[in-house]
Amino acid sequence: MELKPGLRLKSTVCDAEIMVIKATDGDSLTCGGMELAAEAPAEKASGDPDHMNACVIGKRYVNEGQTVEVLCVKSGDGSLYYNGDELMTKDTKKLPSSD
Repeated sequence: MELKPGLRLKSTVCDAEIMVIKATDGDSLTCGGMELAAEAPAEKASGDPDHMNACVIGKRYVNEGQTVEVLCVKSGDGSLYYNGDELMTKDTKKLPSSD
């Protein structure tokens, strides 16, 4: 699947939904150990217990090199992985005080 900004993907193992913010072509993005899909399946598959650490709505997730960034638009039990490496939450930027 070609990952491109704006693409919405759904987990096949939990209720999680993500939107791609930044990505490269032809790479593997998974949730709970299973590939993400454009459409949610009628019946959820069972995920890999080692990959079920949850993703949280409103959080941005990035890989170590920050070549991939996704936004969680619906929380779920599965954790997000890119090419076998778990995505980490992106640090928030401190805004200046408005005193």
